[in-house]
Amino acid sequence: MSELIRDTVFGHLLRYLTGGKLFPYAEDRDPSLWKRYIHDEKTMRMAHHGHTGEEKAEEQEQADTTDAPRSREGISRDSSATRRESNIQTNALGHPIDPENGRDTNVNPMNWSLCKKVLVTFEICLLTFSVYIGSAIYTAGIEGVVAYYDVSQVKVSGDPTDKQPTCNSMSMLKSSLQATLGLTLFVAGYGLGPMLWAPLSEIPQIGRNPVYIGTLFAFVVLQIPVALATNFAMLLCFRFLTGFVGSPVLATGGASIGDIYTPRKRAYGIAVWGLSAVCGPVLGPLVGGFAAQNEQWNWTIWELTWLSGFTLMLLILFLPETSSANILYRRARRLRVLTRNQNLKSEPEIAGENMTGKEIAMISLVRPFTLNFTEPMVFLLNLYIALIYGLLYIWFESFPIVFEDIYGFSLELEGVAFVGILIGAAVAIPPFFWYLYKYVEPQFNVNGELKPEIRLQAACVGGFFIPICLFWFGWSAKPSISWIMPIIGSGFFAVGTLLLFNSVLNYLGDAYPDYAASVLAGNDLMRSSFGAGFPLFASAMYNNLGVAWASSTLAFLSIAFIPIPFVLYFYGERLRKMSKHARKDF
Repeated sequence: MSELIRDTVFGHLLRYLTGGKLFPYAEDRDPSLWKRYIHDEKTMRMAHHGHTGEEKAEEQEQADTTDAPRSREGISRDSSATRRESNIQTNALGHPIDPENGRDTNVNPMNWSLCKKVLVTFEICLLTFSVYIGSAIYTAGIEGVVAYYDVSQVKVSGDPTDKQPTCNSMSMLKSSLQATLGLTLFVAGYGLGPMLWAPLSEIPQIGRNPVYIGTLFAFVVLQIPVALATNFAMLLCFRFLTGFVGSPVLATGGASIGDIYTPRKRAYGIAVWGLSAVCGPVLGPLVGGFAAQNEQWNWTIWELTWLSGFTLMLLILFLPETSSANILYRRARRLRVLTRNQNLKSEPEIAGENMTGKEIAMISLVRPFTLNFTEPMVFLLNLYIALIYGLLYIWFESFPIVFEDIYGFSLELEGVAFVGILIGAAVAIPPFFWYLYKYVEPQFNVNGELKPEIRLQAACVGGFFIPICLFWFGWSAKPSISWIMPIIGSGFFAVGTLLLFNSVLNYLGDAYPDYAASVLAGNDLMRSSFGAGFPLFASAMYNNLGVAWASSTLAFLSIAFIPIPFVLYFYGERLRKMSKHARKDF
């Protein structure tokens, strides 16, 4: 327990207040350990040619022809499953700290005990759930928002008991365009946020915990002006801000999972993390529905405040730092204090200490866009995932129409209809894990590496579940057919998203290991853009086409994208070898 708390925000505070007497590290008890942490070979390389990598032929030629100080561009060390992405100019001299030398080898997150890994995975999943639920929990109170702020509500006439109901036959559309902006701006905010927060979490001097804890604190505090907004414009402004500050885990949560699991086991953690992301939008209407029905609309926001506040306290007390780059940086800093030797530096620290503001801007603002639009593999897969994400949010708009107007559910019971999606995801997890264990793990080589295209096998299957769900849901939503049939059909969407998201995120990380942060940030931005934009035309679409044909239109659109993982599975290796940024060694 002491090792767990020692690297948390609470543990760091206690160590600071007691001068390091509480929760001491191995080197605090025995300062002579610093010699065991030194990587002698890399130290000699730093002294000889200014970086920790092996000397290149051109550097040897330069050394033979000039006595000028040597410097070169070096690729920074992988701080986690997501590697630092910039080439850094450095000629600093130092003694690189080896992450494995010394007695305290459990400092490496990948060497943590299984119990500790499970706890950290749970915390990351809870954080993800606490933010993702913020989008859908708002929708349960949209009618209250419309009434409270007197924003427009689209009314239509007709008989909701028609044999083939359409939106023209509904008594009233449940979400107006203006009120839906509270959802879309929140989603847009957590699409833009990772462009700033994800690169910050990769800087060795910062790490992941300060970003997670700091932004979650802001997320909790900013819920108060959302709930107490005096006008509609104020509500929309703070909804965007809460999405923006709550976004880090939505992009870097996968990186945190990768920090603690080897590539062979990473897919298991990503799958569980993905399930928590599904739970948020699914349970949001259920949790918010009871509050909105029995209290005012802003009780949905108060529920979000209580949940995220509890998560904040739990993470402060029990979430250890997972970034190996930050862990090594802090160990090197402690050793410099103990030994008064300022040349003791961690390798990620050496790589990152000369980063300029321009280089950071390139990583966070420019590179995600350039990779997204210049790399065919990245663009196609990000587009596919963005489409699925957009379809999810536009499809959710049909649930009030189907279960309230056709089947007569109350607002509370309408939320229960979303549970079918959650059950579908839970049912899909065990066979997916069996597939990973039986067929994927044996294909890793002795170095723990896997050909990236193998990750896409599950995506080739998962793509078919999306249209199956939409056709089933749309054409079974009739008064003459039991309400359980659309709910059963909705479960197939969860199976498809589980297989697609897990395969694509792992594939991008394996195919672009040196640029994974930028690739995943671009993925988050693209899918959030679709998720924010699609609900804006959902009402008009279902109004004009009806539930059956609107759902079928979405299904046909998803069918058009099914060939993408097949194409990359068969031709991805050829495309990787043609790319400037993708991995080419196997």
